[in-house]
Amino acid sequence: YTSAFSTHPRTLAPSPATRWAVGLIVGLVFAVPFVATVLFTLAPHPGGSGLSLDRWAEVLDPAAAAKYRPIWTGLGNSLVLAAVTVALVLGLLFPTMVLVALAFPRLRRVFEFVALLPISLPAIALVVGLTPLYLQIGRALGTGAWTLAFAYGILVLPFAYRAIQASIDAVDLRTLTEAARTLGAGRFDVLLRVVVPTLRQGLLAASLISVAVVLGEFTLASLLNRQTLQTGLVVVNRQDGYAASIFTLLALAFALVLLLAIGRIGRLGSARRTP
Repeated sequence: YTSAFSTHPRTLAPSPATRWAVGLIVGLVFAVPFVATVLFTLAPHPGGSGLSLDRWAEVLDPAAAAKYRPIWTGLGNSLVLAAVTVALVLGLLFPTMVLVALAFPRLRRVFEFVALLPISLPAIALVVGLTPLYLQIGRALGTGAWTLAFAYGILVLPFAYRAIQASIDAVDLRTLTEAARTLGAGRFDVLLRVVVPTLRQGLLAASLISVAVVLGEFTLASLLNRQTLQTGLVVVNRQDGYAASIFTLLALAFALVLLLAIGRIGRLGSARRTP
């Protein structure tokens, strides 16, 4: 082993210096475009000098509300889509994964293949396959933006599956459920009072990934003619690139706050379970 790694013969854990170096490089990769975007939004108007917050003030100006209406409308639609997509993931994917893990373990490989398949398909191929379905969905449920959640549920399936499966693999789920059933708990009690708290971290991670994918997705929304945050940003960017950059930064800040909040909730849940 080199000095970059621990000298313990049974581990390949990197040393603190290596972790700091990797963290610094990754941080720079993310920080450079972020800082460049911030500086771009602080550029003065023609004839001005130095950095200015005038363009940020224009975004909050009520007189310019009509100009930025596509973004606000798209943001509202994206938040609804995120909520519906998370509900689909937690209401359909999660119970199915628990059922496969406990009752049909031989089907895990087949289920894993199906769950990971969407990540190998280009977005345009998904649109081609989903267009006939959305013609029927539009006739039955309307053409509201929330109906895009069915497509987004497929799109986030691989990421949500990996997050939840990692939590399932980390615990002896069968022993926990059998112990709960032995003590008289019903199936729904086992799921809600034993399985869900045990897999809290995986469920929170799957929810966060689903929200991040929904807020950042453009191709499906554009080709299926639905108005979301990203399509709104494209519309506004054609009129005012500074405003689009400002709203992009605000969306990133929202995702960061959401990440911190979900992480905090997960730590609080773990602290309550620790005696």
